Parts: sequence; structure tokens; C-alpha cells
Amino acid sequence: MKEFHTLLSKIEKNQFSPFYLLAGIEGYYIDAIADALIGKLVEESSKDFDCTYFYGKEAIPSEIIETAKRYPMISTYNVVIIKEAQFIKKEVLDELISYVENPMPQSVLILCYKNKNFNKGRKLYKAALKTGEVLMVKPLFENQISPWVNNQAKKMKLDVDPKASIILSEFIGANLSALNNELVKLKLAVKEGETVTVEHIVSHVGVSKEFNSFELQKSIGLGQFSKAFQIIQYFGRNPKSQPLVLTLSTLHSYFQKLLILKGLKNPSNAATVLSINPYFVNDFYVAAKRFNMRQITMAMHHVFKADLKSKGIEGANNNSQSILEELLLKLFTL
Repeated sequence: MKEFHTLLSKIEKNQFSPFYLLAGIEGYYIDAIADALIGKLVEESSKDFDCTYFYGKEAIPSEIIETAKRYPMISTYNVVIIKEAQFIKKEVLDELISYVENPMPQSVLILCYKNKNFNKGRKLYKAALKTGEVLMVKPLFENQISPWVNNQAKKMKLDVDPKASIILSEFIGANLSALNNELVKLKLAVKEGETVTVEHIVSHVGVSKEFNSFELQKSIGLGQFSKAFQIIQYFGRNPKSQPLVLTLSTLHSYFQKLLILKGLKNPSNAATVLSINPYFVNDFYVAAKRFNMRQITMAMHHVFKADLKSKGIEGANNNSQSILEELLLKLFTL
């Protein structure tokens, strides 16, 4: 995310603003910026004097403003952090506008508005743009998750096998904080210089080596009905670790990539176009040869119908196991 890295670079260069509005669905970026600011601005000897936290519904704007207007006692800056600001009522939060429009240069006020989008039409947003820094964050798209895992692993000097990266990404999903935590666990678990493999993911994250979404799509692509059926039976017994919505999303993305692959004029750049590791391109080519364009389109239609059933929109049966079994039969009889 370009805006995140730009803001982080400013902080690393000691370029601070008096106000930070950090908002959006993806909490990882918000926490990372807040932690970076605290790491740069708050010293251990001064945290009891020049660093104050306020939390959500308990926060009172007048107290926040009074605290922000104080001069630092020991440090260069007086730091004020508002956590869980999404729980503060709009009219209450807007009481900060007058301060944000004319902030104290010796104070840094950080507003963390997590798991919700911030309305750009609000006066507080417009005031923040003029006097401070604004970061609006969104969840990554599905094809961005595995590359993010690889980049994050590199920062930790952790080598991750391509298949292990994909399985971890599919198991955790777009929750970057959870993904980062799992990478930290893996960093502690593996020896220095050792590559993180699927076996490590199985041992330390709790993913099944043979029964996961990656293996399901692969078995469908190769026409291995027996293995695919075993996998969905496992999913049925472990709905918490393999939720239906994740399985359907993965399958839809899989067939979408096969459709794109069928239309590629230049096969040499397939990995880039499909946003997959070159290591897995051959598996996609094998599947693309097995299905024609009509079959792939029908497969996506069946997955879409299964999704509607899972949400109770279509059909009387919304049992996850039955939906997957019915879907699998349709995919193998295209």
C-alpha cells in the first residue's frame, strides 16, 4: 500500500505532523503507523508524563483537547493516542474539529479508527487533511495476500516456500494482523537459514497438509474426484478452520484464473497476469487444458449458486456439507 509506506517513511525520517487520522477496515496498517509513531516519539523515561491513551466510548473530547494542549514535560512532543475511536459517536468525535484546525505544534494526536471506513465528507476529515496526515486503509484483494506474506517474511529475514505461503494465505485470509502474528511464530519456530515449508505450517499454524483449499482446487483441476471428495468431507468436520465462504471464494478465484489463462496470447507472462507464483503455473495449465471455456464459465456459475445457497438466498438447503457435495458433483460432470 503506497500511502502506508509513504507515511511510514516520513515517520522514520522524523517528519511528524500534529494530527494523524488513521482509519479503515484493515487494522494492521493502523497499528503499524501508531506503533511507529510511539516508537519514535515516546521514550521509556517520559511515557508516564508525555504519553496519554484514551479509549473508545469512554473518551471525552474536552479531556482529549485539554491533554493535547499541554506542553511536554520531558520529551520533545506530548503524544495523545485515541484507541477504538470508531466507537465514539459522530457528534462527540466532531468536537475535536476545533482543536484539529488549530493544533498544538508540540503535541501529536493520533486517532485510530479501526474496522470501519471514515466518511470523507465529515468536517473532521477535511480538517485533518489541512493540518495533519490521513491514512485510509482497505483490505487486500485475494491475489495480493500471498505476495504480502512473502514481502513481510523477507522483512523478517524469513524464507517461505511458495506452497507454504499460499496455504498460509488461504487459511488466514486477508487478516494481516493475524498473518503477521503467524509469521512471527514461524520465525521463532524455525532455525536460522531454514526455509518455512508446508510441514511447518501444519505443525505451528494448524493447517492440514492434505486437506485445504489449495489441495481442493488442485484435485479438481487434475480431475481427482476421490481426493476432492475426501477434502470436502474434512471441511465438513472442521467448519471453523475451513469455513464455506472461504472455500467458495477460493474456488471462484481459481476458475476465474483458468478463464484468464485460456485467453492469454502470451503464456510466458502467465504468472504475472494471474498473480501466482511461477512454481504453480504448470498446475494451472494442466487444468486449463482439461476444461474448455464453456465448462469454466459453468463452473463459476455453480460456485456462485452455491454461495447463494450458503446465504439462504436460493434453495431450502443451506447445510455447508451438502452444498459442497452438490457443488463437487456438478464440477465433475461439467
